Amino acid sequence: MTPTLAQLRYLVAVADCRSITGAAASVFVAQSALSRAVQAMERDLGVDLLARRGRGVDLTPEGARVVRLARTVLDAVEAIDDIGTPHALGARAALSVVTTPTLALDLASGLIRTFTERHPGLDVRLHQYDSREAVVQELTQGRAELALVDLPLDQELSTHFIQEREVVLISPVGSALPDPLPFRALDGLPMVLPTPGTGRRTEMEAMFSCLGVRPVPCLEVDERLGWVTGVTDGRGSLIWYRDVVARAFGSRAEVRSFTPPLLRPVGIAHARRPLSRAARAFIAHSRHKAPVREPSR
Repeated sequence: MTPTLAQLRYLVAVADCRSITGAAASVFVAQSALSRAVQAMERDLGVDLLARRGRGVDLTPEGARVVRLARTVLDAVEAIDDIGTPHALGARAALSVVTTPTLALDLASGLIRTFTERHPGLDVRLHQYDSREAVVQELTQGRAELALVDLPLDQELSTHFIQEREVVLISPVGSALPDPLPFRALDGLPMVLPTPGTGRRTEMEAMFSCLGVRPVPCLEVDERLGWVTGVTDGRGSLIWYRDVVARAFGSRAEVRSFTPPLLRPVGIAHARRPLSRAARAFIAHSRHKAPVREPSR
């Protein structure tokens, strides 16, 4: 029996949320109804789509394949729905998207440009906030419909993966460090870090603890200009995204990959409530148009 569109949407929601509970909340159905729909699809296809693990779920290889096909089908349905109403998106209120300055510069601006080329009547308003916490607050308080953010998020939000970005070490010119850099080399390394107590610093401290290393803070600042000058003045190294290096530093810094490569997922987040057609279209567009970042070797 061919899966229904509802079953495909439910399975994609499970893939995005990695939990039955979160998926049910994101598509506004009862958890039991979503579970029954997915189980019925498994019976009809004769394969296991999900592997249960504690409170979460993983996709089986067959499940991952079905999800890829399901996304294509659901995107096609959205496109068909737009036929005959080419200005339907533009007739709605402007779409508000929030993000951080780094993602605005390197990803959001390109996505919005190509999206508005396809939907010229739609006004997409991009707002930048200095921290991921401020971006999430805009979502939870209803002042923005979508956010482009680093994943994962702890808050009860729906998320959609877009791409992985490589995280690298940016150091002053002439630094005597191996390339690629093993994580243990961070121990005792002078570093430019966000200020204590901020969300980004807390994430970094958790990563350092997990790796068993303790870098030495040489400069603690939240402004990106301060990060750049801290490195170019020779004070210490910085952990940041590879794709911002050329624009921010030029030839004034050295860039090293980690070994193994350190990748950070980026996605679109939104509150768990019905989305406008413009928001749904932007999510679908972002999945197709966002470039896949490969780590440099």
